[in-house]
Amino acid sequence: MTTPANPALVQDTTRDAFLGGQVYIHQPLKGRHRAGLDAVYLAAALPDTTVGHVVDLGAGVGTAGFCAAARLPGIRVTLVDVDPLVLNLSRAALEEPANAHFRERIEVLAADITGKGKDRHASGLRPGMADHAIMNPPYYENDRFRSSPKTERANAHMLDERGLEPWARTATDIVREGGSLTVIFRADGLAHLLDVLDGRFGAIDVIPLHPRPDAPATRILVRAIRASKSPLHLLPGFVLHSGDGSDFVPEAKAVMRDGKGLGLRARR
Repeated sequence: MTTPANPALVQDTTRDAFLGGQVYIHQPLKGRHRAGLDAVYLAAALPDTTVGHVVDLGAGVGTAGFCAAARLPGIRVTLVDVDPLVLNLSRAALEEPANAHFRERIEVLAADITGKGKDRHASGLRPGMADHAIMNPPYYENDRFRSSPKTERANAHMLDERGLEPWARTATDIVREGGSLTVIFRADGLAHLLDVLDGRFGAIDVIPLHPRPDAPATRILVRAIRASKSPLHLLPGFVLHSGDGSDFVPEAKAVMRDGKGLGLRARR
């Protein structure tokens, strides 16, 4: 059950509009990861036909889950994170008038998604509880990238020595057979991500995100179906910016400012 925000946990924060003001989030001014494009595209990757229970693993302040709930009236969302500060900010943001249209469909859950199964289950992450899971895991492995000094913001970007394995294990545990998993990750980590999904998820769709038309993808969206035997599909990519400037292309504007989905089809 979602509990009220605790004012004692709130530090210097900003109040930020997403999807052209359809969603407002509260996030730390500094010292932690700040939400942006990745969370919006993660939510937009859910097909327009998505219904049921969506679990946002490592939800942070709730941006992806909020954006998904704003677009998809047939879902309820559980935001899962271990950090009490960001969970508190997500609870506070639920009181925003702009978020009233999806507020009753959001639950906030404190749990360590990389913990042992018995601990996850005891905290409320139950086997088969989700029709869909979404996640934006830390992008970098400790053995490849140096993070100094170590802060909560650094932790949000750094996987521990186990890599993506605990994230994939938890997603496998909570997503029912036939349910979906959607992940956003760095493009050069695709092999690592596919490796941990192997034998757990099938019907994998890989969607590159290109910063500009002639630039290599820097991010990938991966959608997969629990226990499916269907083959992997490499789908056409999405371009974010036109030319050398920072302006979004019209399709990206529709996602970022109008809350449109990416138009991806559900698979089995």
